[in-house]
Amino acid sequence: MQTFKINRGYYSMVRLFTFLALATFSAWLSPTLPAQDAKPAAEAAKPAPQKADAEKGREQGPFRKLAPYVLTKIPQETEVNETFSQHDAVELLAADPKYDWAKEITYRHQIWQLEFEFKPMRMIYVDIPQSGGKMQRKLIWYMIYTVKNTGKVLVPVQDQALPYEKELTDKQKAYVIKEETQPIRFFPEFLIEGSNRMKEGDGFAKIYPDRVIPIAVGPIQMREDPKRKLLNTVEMCREVAVGETLWGVATWEDIDPRIVRFSVYVTGLTNAYRWKDAPGSYKAGDPIGKGRQLIKKTLKLNFWRPGDEYFEHEEAIRYGIPGQPDYQWTGGPGLKWQ
Repeated sequence: MQTFKINRGYYSMVRLFTFLALATFSAWLSPTLPAQDAKPAAEAAKPAPQKADAEKGREQGPFRKLAPYVLTKIPQETEVNETFSQHDAVELLAADPKYDWAKEITYRHQIWQLEFEFKPMRMIYVDIPQSGGKMQRKLIWYMIYTVKNTGKVLVPVQDQALPYEKELTDKQKAYVIKEETQPIRFFPEFLIEGSNRMKEGDGFAKIYPDRVIPIAVGPIQMREDPKRKLLNTVEMCREVAVGETLWGVATWEDIDPRIVRFSVYVTGLTNAYRWKDAPGSYKAGDPIGKGRQLIKKTLKLNFWRPGDEYFEHEEAIRYGIPGQPDYQWTGGPGLKWQ
């Protein structure tokens, strides 16, 4: 026992003197080192590259090349009959039903539609901050999409001479539809309507508006294409120039895992609309427009998920519902367009 203590102390003293000798030698040698060895310290003192340059590069590409048919394009379907509609001016007829000139009035307006493409619905887990200051891991559903302004705007113009124009006192002319190129202001709105049964009318039906989740956009962008800027629904509210293409992402959270059939409604791709006045809904003295129903032309994308509630995975999602069209134009959930 005595010998072990002496040997241990001896070796400790040797290691201490060795360390001191190396430290002294390093301090003596450092002033004589070449100037290039001091270069890393000088470079460390330099400011880091500007974030703006990095962000600029991320937005400019080069972008990830997509495989064929990854993006599904919805054909543009602007129709001439959407540039006009005929309605009674119920406010005037309520004041005097004898106003025949207030019946079947023709209302005209220009029509545009953006070109829309989308990627399959996908899922990703993201840690979402909660009101209590903690993070909660949630499954986020998201859809990557693009919109492009092709410049095709249908404009009704009173420019065509009537065959009997000489007999008219007011020299009226007929309306013709002309195509013009104009920038378009885009205000998107996404909505999921889901059910736990494949047959319509069975089971429950739930509606989920898209949620702006800024903390989820970063992980989604890193997964899809780190160099392509993705805009959320709020950032997408802007003017789209002729020929310009914008990339966006719509996100949802807290989707019921029991849903096996769902539809995504996209509003804002066109300015086409219809409106109805229910008979007898407006009375003299009521606010203008009381009882009027405005129907916006809305894109409906159908999906189904042949899975269960215990293992949610994006690979189980299929575009199109058996026995139904893959997409259709509607007036929104429960409303028909035509």
